[in-house]
Amino acid sequence: MSQAFDYDLVIIGAGVGGHGAALHAVKCGLKTAIVEAGDMGGTCVNRGCIPSKALLAASGRVREMRDAQHLRAMGIQVAGVTFERNEIANHAKNLVDKLQADLTNSLKRLGVETIRGWGKLAGSQKLTVATAEGERTLTARDIILAPGSIPFVPPGIETDGKTVFTSDEAIRLDWLPDWIAIIGSGYIGLEFSDVYTALGTEVTMIEALDRLMPTFDPDIAKQAERVLIQPRDIETRVGVIAKSVTPGSPVVIELADPKTKETVDVLEVDACLVATGRLPATRNLGLETVAVEADRRGFLPVNDQMAVLLEGEPVPHLWAIGDATGKMMLAHAASAQGVVAVDNICQHHRSVSYSSIPAAAFTHPEVSFVGLTEPAAQELAASQGFKVGTVRSYFKANSKALAEAESEGLAKLIYREDTGEVLGAHIIGLHAADLIQEAANAIAQKQSVEQLAQFVHTHPTLSEVLDEAYKRAVVHH
Repeated sequence: MSQAFDYDLVIIGAGVGGHGAALHAVKCGLKTAIVEAGDMGGTCVNRGCIPSKALLAASGRVREMRDAQHLRAMGIQVAGVTFERNEIANHAKNLVDKLQADLTNSLKRLGVETIRGWGKLAGSQKLTVATAEGERTLTARDIILAPGSIPFVPPGIETDGKTVFTSDEAIRLDWLPDWIAIIGSGYIGLEFSDVYTALGTEVTMIEALDRLMPTFDPDIAKQAERVLIQPRDIETRVGVIAKSVTPGSPVVIELADPKTKETVDVLEVDACLVATGRLPATRNLGLETVAVEADRRGFLPVNDQMAVLLEGEPVPHLWAIGDATGKMMLAHAASAQGVVAVDNICQHHRSVSYSSIPAAAFTHPEVSFVGLTEPAAQELAASQGFKVGTVRSYFKANSKALAEAESEGLAKLIYREDTGEVLGAHIIGLHAADLIQEAANAIAQKQSVEQLAQFVHTHPTLSEVLDEAYKRAVVHH
C-alpha cells in the first residue's frame, strides 16, 4: 500500500490474537510482519487452552472408565484401569508441538514475515526489535500490540515451579502430588481440580471471596459445586486468603481472614497451584515513546474499534488486542479483536460486541456461558427500566443425555420480558461448551425467545435443552 514504510502492519505478539490479525491482514492485502520473543502461539497454544484440553480429555477418560457404577448402568464392566502420567503429559506436549508448527507454517505460507525477538514501540509508527543478531528498527503504517498476559501471583506467595507453581508449570504434569492446594476457583482452578481428582490427587480449593466460582451465574455455581466439587476428593475453604505460601516438602500455607489479615489456619500439603487470574504483559513495550500509559493494573486502554487511547482519544495508527486489553481474557476474543482492528485499519468500520462472545470451562461435565449473569442483567434492568425473565431447563429431561447416562446439568436463559431479547445463557452439562454457540449467535443477532422457540432442533440431541428453554421462556413471557 504505502512505500513510505517497511510494512503496512507490524503485530507485536504471535499468540492466537496476533496470529488471527496477521491472517486477516494478508486477506486485506496488507504487507505484514509479526514479532515474537517467546513461543509462537502464545499462552493458549503453549501453556493454556490447548494443552489443558489434552490433559482434561485424557484424565476425563480415566474418570469415566473408573466410574464402575455409571458404566454398570449401561451394562458395561471394565477391569482395573491404569494410566501412565508421563504418557498423558506427552499427549498434551505432542498436541502443542503440532499446533505450534501449524501456526508457524500458516504465517510462512501466507507471506507474513516472522521476526524473532523483543519488539517495542520507538515512537509513532516505529518500533525496535531486539533480535539474536542485534537491534532492528522498523517502520509501519500501523502497529498492533498483542503482548498477552502472564499468571498473577499474589503477594506473600512464593513459587518455585516445582512444589508451588502456576498453570504455566501445571500444564507439564511433571508429577502427581497426593494432596494439592488450588488457590482460586475460577476456570483454571476448576479445570485443574478436574484433572487432578481424576488421576487420584486430593484437592483443597481456597477461595478468597465468600462463595465458590464467584464469576459464574449463582445458579450455575451452585450446580457446579454439587456436580464438580462435592462428589469428588475436594475440600473447599471459602472466605479465606492464602496470606503466605512457602515451597518445600511439605508446602506450608498460612490461611488468613481477608479483612483482618489474621491467620486462621495453617495447611501442610504436597503441592500448591496458584490460579488467581492473569496480569497483562505490558511492561517494556515502549509505551512512553508515544505518551500512552497503561491503567493502574497494567491493561492497555482501547475503544471498541481496538484503537489505543490517550486521554480518551484514539492514538493514530496504534492498536491493541487480546489479554493485554483486559476486556475478555480469552483466546477467541483476542482473535475477534484482531480481525476488528485490521478491519478498522482498512477503513471498514467495525466494533467488537463482547456480549455475544461465549466462554467455557472444560470440566466433566462442561460449564459455559455467554452474555450477562442474572445479577448483572438485574442491574442493567434497574438502570434501563425493564424486567428480567429467567427460565431453566434440565438435562435429566433430555433423551440424549439419558441415553448417555449423563443427565446432570441445566441450562439457564436470561431475557428481557418486554421484547423477549436474550441477554445471557448459562449451561452446565454434557457438551455445554459446544451447546452455548447457538445462544451466542442468538445474542449477536438480537433474537427474541419467540423467534428462537420456532427453530426446529434434531431429536434426540442435547441441543433440545436450549430448545426447551426457549419454549419455556415464551410460555412465561
